[in-house]
Amino acid sequence: MAADAIGSDAVHIPVMRARILDLLAAALTGGKHVHVDGTLGMGGHAEAVLTRFPDVQLIGIDRDQQALAMASARLEPFGDRVHLVHAVHDELPEVLDDLGLDYVDSVLLDLGLSSLQIDEVERGFSYSVDSPLDMRMDQSSGRTAAQILNESDPGDLVRILREYGEEKFADRIVPAIVTERDRQPIETSGRLVEIITEAIPVAVRRKRSGHPAKRTFQGLRIAVNREMETLPAVLPHALDRLDVGGRIAVLAYHSLEDRPVKEVFRDACADTAPAGLPMVPESMAAKFVPVTRGAERPDADEMSTNPRSASARLRVIERVRPGPVNRQHATKESR
Repeated sequence: MAADAIGSDAVHIPVMRARILDLLAAALTGGKHVHVDGTLGMGGHAEAVLTRFPDVQLIGIDRDQQALAMASARLEPFGDRVHLVHAVHDELPEVLDDLGLDYVDSVLLDLGLSSLQIDEVERGFSYSVDSPLDMRMDQSSGRTAAQILNESDPGDLVRILREYGEEKFADRIVPAIVTERDRQPIETSGRLVEIITEAIPVAVRRKRSGHPAKRTFQGLRIAVNREMETLPAVLPHALDRLDVGGRIAVLAYHSLEDRPVKEVFRDACADTAPAGLPMVPESMAAKFVPVTRGAERPDADEMSTNPRSASARLRVIERVRPGPVNRQHATKESR
């Protein structure tokens, strides 16, 4: 999702498209299969899957109604092979239950922002263009970034910037935000950028790579969309609903996203037998095996033609046994 863009196919470039298709091929080749795109975006990955695997049925899920409308138009040539649902990806069990599906053959989660969200000025995601501070992926519900900025307790704002934005200067930025919002509510991205820039020491701004507001905007976006709640929730659901031989692929774009994916996948691929047993009972053997060795990254050619792919990290695992998975971290993170 993070590298979809508005316009021609030359501009609309799904991240690691060819590699993802190759890694999902074992689960989708031959016979009727069901693929779930849990973060459909504008349908770039979905279109590629439907084209390469002509017997596959697609279930596309997205919380962004505008993206769903654009994906619907893009995928119209595939007819009744496509079923699109307006939902958050952690609602996967309900979506599958409504469709009468117990198991699916593959799942793709492409986390982060789509270029539709970044490039649409009125969405408020970008710190490079002055626009209303919305940042909701689903504009039909939830609090906006402006509401969080203007209504939250200062301590909560510091936590959001530190935990979700990994902003070391949250203690300087938040008092500046509070001072400004007491004068007049902060409603636009341009004004917030000015506040952040002035709050960070000049020497630090000169040394930092990237825009001074990048981390604050990341923290706000994650808080607005509850991303660190929905991600740990969807992962165990997706693992549960994969059939034997099924594969799940996740594209993450920063360490906050990648860490829970890494932990859940590691636990799913681990035996649950006590150490020292001469043989692992079948019931305690790992239900999944790694497909990628750690996290794969885009190659140099892709990063040069699609700069938004540069931070992508791709992990894939495959179910090899039925039954419940080891979900030590997934359970802990989802509480």
